[in-house]
Amino acid sequence: MKFRLNVWRQGSEQEKGSMQSCELDEVSSDMSFLEMLDYLNETLISKGEEPIAFDSDCREGVCGMCSLVINGQAHGPMKATTTCQTYMRLFPDGSEITIEPWRAGAFPVLRDLIVNRSSFDRIMQAGGYITVHSGPKPEPNSVPINQQVAEESLDAAVCIGCGACVAACPNGSAMLYTAAKVSHFALLPQGQAERTDRALAMVDQMQTEGFGSCRNYAECEAACPKAISINFIGQLNREYIRATAKPCNARGQMHAQ
Repeated sequence: MKFRLNVWRQGSEQEKGSMQSCELDEVSSDMSFLEMLDYLNETLISKGEEPIAFDSDCREGVCGMCSLVINGQAHGPMKATTTCQTYMRLFPDGSEITIEPWRAGAFPVLRDLIVNRSSFDRIMQAGGYITVHSGPKPEPNSVPINQQVAEESLDAAVCIGCGACVAACPNGSAMLYTAAKVSHFALLPQGQAERTDRALAMVDQMQTEGFGSCRNYAECEAACPKAISINFIGQLNREYIRATAKPCNARGQMHAQ
């Protein structure tokens, strides 16, 4: 297979980037998209040119490092699929492919296709934990959890923190990511101790990082490689309202805080 690749090249966060075009021949249809980039880099190095910087780790669709916008779509043309699980047989032979990094103010480009996603780490650090003692743990079956609740929590827990939701959102919102992390714990008994503080802290940190507001475009859900539902954004909104609501007295009057 043969492709014409338009790749974003940028030396550093301070430098101005641009698209670089190149032709790549003898691409196997069984190559993953990242393997194709490896092959491209080998070709560039053999010519004495600078290889393209891009993120990768597990290459099994679970780590979230493969953050690429392919032909305008986060992670490429396949729904609920990461870049590393996207194969070159999906693209017509001889076609033109444009490859860019995540485009979001809160994800500055470090070099070429690599962006800084430490803003996600700071959101997690703000409240993504539960308090447990360091001694013996209770028998798991002693804490009954409704199966539907457990499955819903797991649906949120599958978030791999790749940032596709931010890259796909016209406003650069991180609501789906934050909602998944907050909802995961809010639904389980182990997460109740910090439930109120977690919602406040993580939402406040999300806003501090400069992410945009959610307008329910649902582009985040469409781009998510784990198909996380925007219903969790509704859950996050309920958690935040619950955390900011002022308690009432016996007469239904709000107490001053």
